[in-house]
Amino acid sequence: MDKHLADFREHLEKELNKSKNTVDAYIRDLKQFEAWLLEKDVSSLVKAKNIHITGYLLYLKEKNREGSTVNRKTASLRAFYKYGLLKKLIEEDPLVHIKVPKQKEKEIQYLTVPEVEKLMALPNNSLFGIRDRAILEILYATGIRVTELAQANLSDINMRMSYITMRGDHGKARIVPIGKPAKAALEEYVYDIRPKIAKGKAEKDSPLFLNYAGKRLTRQGLWKIVKGYAKKTGLEDKITPQVLRNSFAVHMLENGADLKILQELLGHEDPARLQLLLTVSKSRIKDVYDSTHPRA
Repeated sequence: MDKHLADFREHLEKELNKSKNTVDAYIRDLKQFEAWLLEKDVSSLVKAKNIHITGYLLYLKEKNREGSTVNRKTASLRAFYKYGLLKKLIEEDPLVHIKVPKQKEKEIQYLTVPEVEKLMALPNNSLFGIRDRAILEILYATGIRVTELAQANLSDINMRMSYITMRGDHGKARIVPIGKPAKAALEEYVYDIRPKIAKGKAEKDSPLFLNYAGKRLTRQGLWKIVKGYAKKTGLEDKITPQVLRNSFAVHMLENGADLKILQELLGHEDPARLQLLLTVSKSRIKDVYDSTHPRA
């Protein structure tokens, strides 16, 4: 691995306070570019020139990589060479004249309320079925990210006041309310089921959701659970944790939620994406009006 990558990782983590997932993605993209450079007899990332960047992007295009993938990899390169200029590792940014076409925003995927109800009815009353129901209810009721739920501890739940505290990637806490169905599912899991999975251990700062071994359920584990139930609904291609987050946002907006409050609940979601969600909700409201009002 290029000797500068370790320093770049530290820069991302400590100076820019980037999340682990973002840092890992940057480093992964840069290692792939590094491997390509070595095939071209370029020994280091800092020795890459504009012609190498152009060649690499053409190589990705020839491999039929999606535009969004190429854009993400280009963003990783831009971040590294911006760092290179800052640390005086390079004299000129090799991406200075590189322009990547702006990608069309993907259509927002979300569930209808009946689809949500169908999904929530799937978990059975077994030990892990009750756990899974609590997971699905919390994801939809709060709109939190699956990574945030994986990081949540028992101490983050306030049952009496019906809210969960989310710490986020950078330690900034936000309070997210929990609705009645989600609270009921969570209470059953926390008080009746979790102690059995944890074999009686219930430390204050222990993980909220546990796997079969009684350890913290990972982001990948949570994702697998959601997809497992999605398959049972026949909506495997449509339902993901992000779709549940989208559904939370769209349904809130359809029912008159304030955009600023929603942004706070979502953990400062990108304003452009929020605007797109608002457009989706307005379109949905218009469809309902057109199909139900006698004078539409």
